[in-house]
Amino acid sequence: MNNGKPLQGKVAIITGASRGIGFAVAHRLGTLGAKVGLCAREAGKLKSAADELRPAAAGVFSAAVDVRNGDQIVAFVQNTEKALGPVEILVNNAGIGYFGPTHEATETNWDSVLDTNLKAVFLASKAVAAGMIERKSGHIINIASLAGKNAFAGGGIYCASKWGLLGLTECMAEDLRAYGIRVSAVCPGSVATDFSPHGKKDISKMLQAEDIALVVEMILSQAPQSFISEVLLRPTQKP
Repeated sequence: MNNGKPLQGKVAIITGASRGIGFAVAHRLGTLGAKVGLCAREAGKLKSAADELRPAAAGVFSAAVDVRNGDQIVAFVQNTEKALGPVEILVNNAGIGYFGPTHEATETNWDSVLDTNLKAVFLASKAVAAGMIERKSGHIINIASLAGKNAFAGGGIYCASKWGLLGLTECMAEDLRAYGIRVSAVCPGSVATDFSPHGKKDISKMLQAEDIALVVEMILSQAPQSFISEVLLRPTQKP
């Protein structure tokens, strides 16, 4: 009996959790009984998010972290485990975008996007993997994008980061599945958050952050003998 709390006692880390998809995922996992460790770069927004989550979650720990920095990631994982317990779930959500012609982009644009969207996933996953391997259990869920499968003008750097993320996800899944660790990717289309400009799109027809949170819940609800490797998520109507 889990009393409607199937994640009771589980500890989940969510990166980029101060708003948008990351906050929605943290809230959903908290209502399912999980204790949540939150990180983001902006300390003020992160504190507000953590305060809002405390009534819903079994426990909350938060810290301002630059996910591009390996030392900060390792310290965050260690401090989360001291505060809440061993990490069973990692949701790599932190991400940024650069949208414009690739030939006009700077090296800084490239480094910022690739380090946040791809390198950070490697760093965070590596930081939790040893404990998961020892316990022979765990979930790593990477929030990717349909941009990891579809090219579009102005999307070169962002698409490169998400194509790379899907390749990393599939290889990590093969590396870790023998230890009972399941690695999955969620690939949403356009989501109604402030992540990127939406132009003339009808926001009411776009995916909502909560839609992605429900997919994360679905992935985590799989029986031990199976895992969902990838989910493509689109709105019912084109916005």
